[in-house]
Amino acid sequence: MKNIFLSFLVLGTMMMSCQDAFTDLEPLDEITDATFYSTPAHFELASNHLYDGMLGWGADGEFRDYGSDLVSIPQIYTQGNVVVPETDALWNEGYDDLRDVNMLIESAAEYTGDASEIAPYVGTAHFFRAYEYFTLLQRFGGVPLITTVISSASPDEVFETPRSSRYEVIGLILSDLDEAIANCPPSVGESDLGKITSMAAKAYKAKVLLYEATWEKYVGTDTDGDGSTTGAGSSKPANYPTVEAMLADAIDLSKDVMVNGGYELWNHDFPEINSNFFLHQLEDGGSNPLGLDKSTNKEFIIQKVYDYNLGFGDLNFATTESRMAPNRKSMDMFLCTDGLPISKSPRFQGYNTMWDELQNRDNRMVAYFYNVPENGSPVLNVGPSDSGAGIGIRNRKFRSWNGYRPNERQAQNYSILRLAEVYLTYAEAIYELRGSITDAELDESINLTRARAGIDPLSNNLATTYDLDILEEIRRERALELYCENTRIHDLKRWGIADEVFAEEIYGAVIEGTVYDGDESLYLPSIYPFGEKTITVGNGEDRRVVVRDGASNRRFTMAHYLAPIPISQISLTGILQNPGY
Repeated sequence: MKNIFLSFLVLGTMMMSCQDAFTDLEPLDEITDATFYSTPAHFELASNHLYDGMLGWGADGEFRDYGSDLVSIPQIYTQGNVVVPETDALWNEGYDDLRDVNMLIESAAEYTGDASEIAPYVGTAHFFRAYEYFTLLQRFGGVPLITTVISSASPDEVFETPRSSRYEVIGLILSDLDEAIANCPPSVGESDLGKITSMAAKAYKAKVLLYEATWEKYVGTDTDGDGSTTGAGSSKPANYPTVEAMLADAIDLSKDVMVNGGYELWNHDFPEINSNFFLHQLEDGGSNPLGLDKSTNKEFIIQKVYDYNLGFGDLNFATTESRMAPNRKSMDMFLCTDGLPISKSPRFQGYNTMWDELQNRDNRMVAYFYNVPENGSPVLNVGPSDSGAGIGIRNRKFRSWNGYRPNERQAQNYSILRLAEVYLTYAEAIYELRGSITDAELDESINLTRARAGIDPLSNNLATTYDLDILEEIRRERALELYCENTRIHDLKRWGIADEVFAEEIYGAVIEGTVYDGDESLYLPSIYPFGEKTITVGNGEDRRVVVRDGASNRRFTMAHYLAPIPISQISLTGILQNPGY
């Protein structure tokens, strides 16, 4: 669609040349001319173009939670080994996309036809302005708010725009999402799969509200800087919502989407791996043993749509084996089928073999991971950078079933927000607001995702009987259900614990008292540069484990909650760097 859009502009003789500036902006003074945005079809074409800016399978860096505390292979950002870059692709691409968004919104204000005819496309533009700024905010904190088209007639305008505080950015995001809710259609047909609806905007607003409410609750202004010598400052707009108001609104919006959105968990009786696997590689009928296609998926609320013939993922999905292979922490985090942690459940079979670890456990372990021989353990004698290094298990979440599609030609849709996350947002917001949650509220939210994973429900009685912290269990369910879906790193930061968690060493397989202990055909200690360490593992015992990444590599601090502003933007505009860089 982007090429079609650009071709249309060329046919309209609208010449645009490139300039090095704040975001490598191109001259756009002619683009809002009424000769272009003169019909609803023009606005529809322009709004379709905005979907190109959504994150998808090609996203790199820490997206899909590469390097989180739950995966085996470390990543430089979460190690805290951050160097201020000359440029940043997310920054440049974000502002480039915002230029197109602002162009549509400005043109709508000049439109002389029936405003109702273009309202859905204007609503879509407001959604994407919120989406782009929220993506930038999660990475950088407060950023410059550009809400008009920067034209070649006024290039200095971009250099006069300071960073707005995170609270001012959130204010614009919430306002834009309200516009999207008011103007986007309530639903779309199958031919418009992936288009933004008012329900999708409500779900996204609930996500934003939970994020910001918990950030303010647990992080506060600690990463803001003073706004005069460093950072974006802490200035709040008039009538900025309180933490309590944001949580209450998140609850109401989530409940509306859960009850009235028309969405449902995608759950089918597969003969082998459960639905948590097939949901994420669903294409046509050949992509799974039940012959289901994308039309059966009513769980994805916001998604980037791919097509095998028209636009496939173009990603080496084999790399997910290494970047998303589990570590000791994540393996121990999965519950037993009775809904209890392995430290409290009589169903846990111990660590003697990896096969033992998987018995009577959360079905998502088998859905996400593979390479465990029946009644045995995988070989650990591989290089430290291998996908099975230190743990033996490989990741298969997002990979085609039985190699249905060749590598780099897979075309499953990319989930940006799905119903399961709305359930998790609902439960977490309730607990954060009230400090408690009823069994009925648990049953209509996270117990639904637990049930799909084959786990008994969480209840207040279970928590009391086994001394469980319900908030910890809600966060656990979020970590496991959304494993490597671009949420974990953001979650740890908004909970104010990322500096503690990412400072921890990363561990692999349990060695002591297992089949690995003394069997060099399965495990050679000399392969691993950080050696072994005795720790308290998930069942409460002290055991020697493989160290995947040692303490000397773990330097993440609160300064790293925000990424550094790229040098090129500071040089061009004089905006302030984030604290600590």
